[in-house]
Amino acid sequence: MTPQDLVIRMLPPFGGWLALAALALPGGSPLRGAAVAAFLAVGPGAALVGVCGPALRSRRARGPVEHRDDHFTRDSDRLERVMLAVLLSLCAAMLVATVLIAARAFSGDRVLLTLTLLTTLAAFCPRLRASPMPSTAPGAAPRTRKGSAL
Repeated sequence: MTPQDLVIRMLPPFGGWLALAALALPGGSPLRGAAVAAFLAVGPGAALVGVCGPALRSRRARGPVEHRDDHFTRDSDRLERVMLAVLLSLCAAMLVATVLIAARAFSGDRVLLTLTLLTTLAAFCPRLRASPMPSTAPGAAPRTRKGSAL
């Protein structure tokens, strides 16, 4: 792992710890709200997408039949990862908040702390490897899983 990879891997947890530090600012501070909102919107999901990144990159997007855009696969894959990070972040925040509400221990600080700890844990997890593509003969129909519509 290169130092650049390590820095990129540690950005989401750093954002979480920065958001926790921003809680020391006064309650109405825009900087406090921006730091917390930015982390909650992207941080946990970015760490989770980082864990499964190699598996996501193994299967590229297919371009439209008419190839008007040469960068379709690159842009489509990038958009997919960004949207997945945002949606996973929102899901993680809702799940943590629901668990804390059920445990009668809900507070905004606890949600933020729990998500920061989970993001830090996800950043230290090893990356998932991509499974090999199934081999098919040229011109043959691709194999489908049993019970799969595809």
